[in-house]
Amino acid sequence: MEFELLHSHWLVIGMVLVVAEIFLASFTILWFGLGALVVGITGIFLPMTLSVQILVWTVSSITFTVIWFKIIKPVMSSSHRGDDARQSAIGESGLVIKIPTDSTKGVMRFSTPLMDCDEWNFSCDVSVELGDRLHVEGISKDTLTVVKKIN
Repeated sequence: MEFELLHSHWLVIGMVLVVAEIFLASFTILWFGLGALVVGITGIFLPMTLSVQILVWTVSSITFTVIWFKIIKPVMSSSHRGDDARQSAIGESGLVIKIPTDSTKGVMRFSTPLMDCDEWNFSCDVSVELGDRLHVEGISKDTLTVVKKIN
């Protein structure tokens, strides 16, 4: 007796994997679920052997993964670093977690990420202490220019 997966099995497997992604933080199982849905939908129109089904599932899952990591994700992350994101970061405040020295820049942490990062290097014209709240005045590449506002 030979084992056979019907198109409906692949559709159920795909839906279960896609729904399982809701409960996992990895954002990887989704692509395997979409690959299974491709096999299920293709199986409705074109009968396939088990080995062909597994091949289609593997190729489509890898294709979805590559498209996500090489095309979609970089475009989405670059939109968080555009001029609008830079302008919205001006005035935000964060806490000093590493004091700058003569040879190193300081590091500050923000409660909500600025341009996809919650920790940034900074430069400041005045001396600062750990835990000081600083405000972003400008951004130059990967370094913030900050000021210490006195209330």
